[in-house]
Formats: sequence, structure tokens, C-alpha cells
Amino acid sequence: MSVAVVCTTLLIEKSPQALPLGAACIASAVKNWPNLKDKINVNLKAFSLEDDDFKKLKSKDERAEYIADKLYQPCEKLIVCFSCFVWNVEILRQAAAFLKTKGAVTIAGGPEITAHPSFYKDFDYTVSGEGEVSVPELISKIINTSEKSDKVIISQLPELSILHSPYLDGIIDPSEYEGALWELARGCPFKCAYCYESKGAKTVRLFPMERIKAELDLFARKKIPQVFVLDPTYNVNKNRAVELLRLIRQKTPNTFYYFEARAEFIDRELAREFTKIPCALQIGLQSANEDVLKLVNRPWDKKKFLKGISILNEEGVTFGLDLIFGLPGESFGSFRDGMDFALSLYPNNLEVFCLSVLPGTDLFDRAEGLGLEWEKDPPYHVIKNKQFSIEDMKKAKKLAKACSVFYNDGRAVPWFNSVCRVLKMKGSKLLELFYDKKLTMDGNTDCCCEHTQIEKLQLEFLRAIFTERKMERYFRATEDIIKFYGAISRTTASGKSEIVQLNYNAEYVASDYASDIRWFTENLKPQRSKIQTFMNQGSADFKFIK
Repeated sequence: MSVAVVCTTLLIEKSPQALPLGAACIASAVKNWPNLKDKINVNLKAFSLEDDDFKKLKSKDERAEYIADKLYQPCEKLIVCFSCFVWNVEILRQAAAFLKTKGAVTIAGGPEITAHPSFYKDFDYTVSGEGEVSVPELISKIINTSEKSDKVIISQLPELSILHSPYLDGIIDPSEYEGALWELARGCPFKCAYCYESKGAKTVRLFPMERIKAELDLFARKKIPQVFVLDPTYNVNKNRAVELLRLIRQKTPNTFYYFEARAEFIDRELAREFTKIPCALQIGLQSANEDVLKLVNRPWDKKKFLKGISILNEEGVTFGLDLIFGLPGESFGSFRDGMDFALSLYPNNLEVFCLSVLPGTDLFDRAEGLGLEWEKDPPYHVIKNKQFSIEDMKKAKKLAKACSVFYNDGRAVPWFNSVCRVLKMKGSKLLELFYDKKLTMDGNTDCCCEHTQIEKLQLEFLRAIFTERKMERYFRATEDIIKFYGAISRTTASGKSEIVQLNYNAEYVASDYASDIRWFTENLKPQRSKIQTFMNQGSADFKFIK
């Protein structure tokens, strides 16, 4: 019998962060399953919302039919395994329905299926949990028609040591995605109520060091430029974290790594190890309100958190922070306070998300009792809570957008707090004004600009704010600081040189003097200077030119 197994998913984009790792892991497991070898043909087929052909299709029906047509192949038995997430499950279930009319057998797994496996009747079989053992076993039963299987399968956690790497066995080539998602562990010692891990075993399972070393060797051979590490609490086990950082430095010194970390577990030694490789950390703050965090079972020691952040700043480690709005017990005022707290810590980026009440989580079970109202279809966003009205949610979304454009995409970290101090304005207020004056009034609500365009918006906005407050004298220094660090950031990103005309001596603009714009303006005389940025031993630098 000719049997074809296709593992598939629909990605938001084609990038290292959106690499189809889940589907690839299933394909690898099926390919290497002992009693399936030489009996089946296994393929990985991923689609992206950014595919040119896909973008031409407007309706969900058209997109689902397109996926089904691309997946279908004539053979005696076609088995299609779908990896389902919040953003793709509706289209994939429609694609499965189309495929079933052509005789294909459909299997669905992934986080969205794990949450409520009995709900999705469009698939022949649904698999809850990690599928690297249960899916090959199911396919074996499907091929051997004398064996019957349940329609809903609850997986047991597999031993990670027996799993094959989809990178090492050639199922997926990370160079095609210009990067990799890299699993170091599964599970989490914490049980935050909004997370899929909230009902799992409170344990962390580690992938074997032999596999990790082999994957690093592959990344080195293929010269993979960036790797996103999948380990939600990478630094909880400090000794292992340090060992891996040293291994990364040894094998892939030129690859950029993105880690998730807990600030409470950062110490000086670990921070210094992070500085020895190209990397950035993303730290989940979520809220700065301890009572709110208690409601979602997220432990937070503010004193230890601040100490860890301080060490990262002192050692020069790049880090970002995450915030969630709409959490139970959180008001809009409390959320704004949290945003101001986060911005005061000089994160390289601040990612702000709307809370999703994901089926299968502890929060989902308790949501009504906590006063949450939420969308009953993906992405399950909160509509309001007892303290956070619908209007408040709209205001929070505006702040999130303003933060994304002005602070993150605008690369504002070197000067944002200095500007807030001279204006005597909280960061959230500045962002709110930016949204109202530049994103709404000027029609830039969907702003996806180059950095030079965002910098122009920043300068136009701040010039108006300083003028309104009769503080024009402080704007020249502000303008210099923004232009200087903007040029440095663009040279760092592109390697291309830029020429910048400044009102003040560039040495002063680049110094600690610039952190206090009021003092800078009142104590230093304007001295026009022209500089050229350039790359110098891997870092952006500048020189004076005539």
C-alpha cells in the first residue's frame, strides 16, 4: 500500500519565530517510528499568511480550499496531520473538511486542540498533548485497518531522550527560514493561570546535552544568523544556563540568540556570561501589581526583580519586557502604572499584549468567577473585566500601539526617560499624546514605517510638545540626542554609514551629560558639529567630518 503522511500548519509569517517546529517534530517522529519505516512517505508542508498566492485569496473558504488542494496527492492512503494554534485553527479545520471529501484521513494536534480535543469534529482524530509518540502509534493503527483507535487521544509525556531532532534528520532546514526555534526543555516550574502550562505537571524536562551539541554543530555549519531559544525559564537552573552559554560561545560565536528569562534569577556571573555572546533577553513582567499577579498564580519578588534588572543594565545586557492588559484585578490606572514602571527600567523593547483567555488553562476555568468577559472564538481576547471597562481596553490598545511605534520601532530606549524627565511627564502620558497627535490625527494608525520615517514623526511630535509647553530651548538638545542615537542604531542594524548634522558637540551628545537634558541645555553651549557613523570592530562608532 502506498501511504503518504503530510504534516502541515499555517504560519503567521515566514521567519525564524514562525518556523513550523511543531509540525516538523511530528514529521520527524513518524519518519523514524520503527514499524513505519519504509512503509510511508513523510513530508512537511507549511503555509504562511504572507505567501503571495495566499494573500490573493480573501475569504477563509478560498484559503482553506487552497491549502487542501496543495496538500492533496493521489495515493492509496493520504494522512494529513495538522498543527493547530489560535490563529490558524479555523482555516485548518475547513481545509480538513475539504480533504475528507477526497478520502484523506485527518489528524489534528497542537495547543488549540490540546485545550479541548473533543470540540473539533471536522478532524477524524484529535491528539491532546505532545504527539511524538501518540501520532506514530495512531498512524500505525490507521494503516493496519484491523486495529481501531479512539477518535480523541490523550498523549502521555514522551521521554525527550528518545525523540529525534527535525533539524538533525533533515525534516526542516533552518537556513530556509534564516534562523531557528531551538528547544532546550519542555515544561515550566511555574503555573501562571493564563498559560497552557497552568495545568501541566510542575516539572521541567531537559533535552539531552548530546542532542543540543549536535544541533549547535548544525547551526554552525549552516551559519544560522539567529536562534530563538524555546525554554520559558532558561535561567532557573543557573549551572545549566551557564554551561549552555559557554557552549554557544564556543560553537556559534556569531549567531544571535534570543532567550526568555526570569529577572529574579539573574546574578552577576550569569549576566556576564550573556555579554559574551550576541544575544537579547525577553523578560515577562506582565503586571507590576502584586495583587493582580497573585490572582493569576504568577510569583513575583519585586526586590529581586529590580536587582536582576539593575545587574542587566550595569553589565550592558540587552533585554526587553512583556506586559499584559486586561488581567483580572487590573484597572486601566494600574496598567498605566505598570507601563510607567516598565519604561523606567530602560528595556530595549516593551511588548504589550491583550490578555487571551485560552481554553484549557486554569484562567479559562476561573474566568467567569474573576469577572472576565472574553471573545469565545480565537484569539479569545478579553473584552473587559470588573475594573477594566470596554473603553479602558480601547485606551490600552492605543497605548500598546503607541509603545510599539514610538518606543520599540522608534528605538527610543537611549533617550526616552531623559525626554520624560525634562518634560516632567510620565512615559505612558507621552505615548498617549503621541497616539492622539501623530497616529490618529495624522492618519498613521497602521504605521509600519522605516526607522527614518518614525524618527521624523518623533521629532515632529516632540517639537510640538516642547513648543506647547514653552520649552523650545530644550528641544535642540533633544533633537540632537534623537538624531545621534537614531543614526548609530541604523548603522548597527545595516552596517551603512550615515552623516548627521548636530547643534552640539557630538562628544557631549554621546556622553552621560545627555541623560539630563535640562542640565545639558543650561550648562553647555551649542557648537555645531557634523559626524559620520561607521562600523568599528563590530560596533557602531562616529567621527567628526568637515
